[in-house]
Amino acid sequence: MTSLRFFLLTFAVTHAVFQFAVATSDAAYPSAYGLDQSCTATTVSASSADDLVPVRREVYGGGRIIDISHRYHSEMPSWESSDGLGHFLWLAKSMKNGSLANNSEMKLPTHTGTHVDAPGHVFDHYFDAGFDIDTLDLDVLNGPALLVDVPRDKNITAEAMKSLNIPKGVRRVLFRTLNTDRRLMYKKEFDTSYVGFMKDGAQWLVDNTDIKLVGIDYLSVAAFDDLIPSHLVFLQGRDIILVEGLKLDDVQPGIYSVHCLPLRLVGAEGSPIRCILIK
Repeated sequence: MTSLRFFLLTFAVTHAVFQFAVATSDAAYPSAYGLDQSCTATTVSASSADDLVPVRREVYGGGRIIDISHRYHSEMPSWESSDGLGHFLWLAKSMKNGSLANNSEMKLPTHTGTHVDAPGHVFDHYFDAGFDIDTLDLDVLNGPALLVDVPRDKNITAEAMKSLNIPKGVRRVLFRTLNTDRRLMYKKEFDTSYVGFMKDGAQWLVDNTDIKLVGIDYLSVAAFDDLIPSHLVFLQGRDIILVEGLKLDDVQPGIYSVHCLPLRLVGAEGSPIRCILIK
């Protein structure tokens, strides 16, 4: 091969790779998130930067992907707090103050917002043994899931569970309750009247279904009056994972693919979690 042919071939391959990289990055960052895609870094003016407007979305891909996680903010509900979560995020280093980059820090309870429980949450010997968030089975947290509407006039009892007629073989169920109708996750003050599992409902689920992922639409899967007993039933076997504080507004009941990923917090019995549904 002559040096000229080698140069032309190298240029063609390099150009193709560059075009693919540009196309990929453009697809990942729509213009609504930054500069118009016709602009380049060398043509950005101060006025165009002033016009940047971030877009916050609930659905992606034309409705195919649905975010069922709540945003974290200071006025979201926090367990037994009448004042909400409060200040939890601050800018520790700021470019405006001379830092090379902006760097935020945060401090919040691990059972805040959309989050997941590990067995050590209510079993101290599990906590001491190391059954933490990092030991949760991602296979349980990801896969086909059924979204069901719970009868609105009661907590989730054994009777309510029977009425749902959830087939054997279903491993992941998201329970939408009166909590969603009342928009409790959007109210700052913690509300003890939320809907959750009573002990007999939790026991019925364990004894009569194949469910391993239990999701619900407030800060606890367990009703306030059966808070610890229901948790004990669910977590004793260490094979059921509880995802709490889900955002299930405007989602049709049915079968989806759920994907939930907690932080790998070694030694923690809870963690914030990002959950999405894919049609």
